Amino acid sequence: MMTDHDKRPATPFVPLLLLATGLLIWAGAQLAQLVNERATLKTLATNQAQPYAASQKLRAQLDAIASGTQRLADGGNANARLVVEELRKRGITITPQANPVTLPDPNPAPVAPAAAK
Repeated sequence: MMTDHDKRPATPFVPLLLLATGLLIWAGAQLAQLVNERATLKTLATNQAQPYAASQKLRAQLDAIASGTQRLADGGNANARLVVEELRKRGITITPQANPVTLPDPNPAPVAPAAAK
């Protein structure tokens, strides 16, 4: 015995609803993961800011010492000339007039999105 309920054709509503729900849950999980990773990266960048600044200061001091040693060697100091030659043998060159090396900023300012016209 067939009833009116058995004669209705199957609709794709339930499968599409399940698919949409699954995609929504997946997108939410991805969003939560990305937000968590972004927070972790910000924390890491913040934790590296102080050692980075210290390394820049140390680099500037080493450059000043090296250029001073080069000036002494150019002025005729035998010990300074020996130090410069040993550094050159190890592949380290000293350029006293060169601009100091600047490292990139570990916390660059965020770039604002372009305004739509």
